[in-house]
Amino acid sequence: MPLKMRLARAGSKKRPYYHIVVADARSPRDGRFVEQLGSWNPLLPKDAQRVTLKEDRIKHWLGEGAQPTDRVLRFLDQAGIANRPERKNLTKGLPGKKAQEREAERKQREEDAATAAAEAEAAKNAPVEEEAPAAEEETASAE
Repeated sequence: MPLKMRLARAGSKKRPYYHIVVADARSPRDGRFVEQLGSWNPLLPKDAQRVTLKEDRIKHWLGEGAQPTDRVLRFLDQAGIANRPERKNLTKGLPGKKAQEREAERKQREEDAATAAAEAEAAKNAPVEEEAPAAEEETASAE
């Protein structure tokens, strides 16, 4: 029987309160459980006693092979009972695929505009210098 340490919701609508329980992994979230190991009241301020744990029973169930969910493992890590490995999601902060494509197109348009402006500036300065010798050649050929 695979055991899980997880949260079972209690409390009324829009007033959550959770029990930390050991349950069979196949049982429903708020259904049958083996033992209640603590509670979590997310409505209390962060500096208050939001989480209560029965440490000796938690250690017993961890020894029996119960697997805590991520949220319960966070609580156990804060209490110093279990270690939660640090997880890194390096792509979480990146924009989506379409947004990245739009950004690439915008950068390409800016680069094209910058090169066109540079060419226009170069064309504006260069023909002034080239027209003078061309005008002298025309006068020489006319004579």
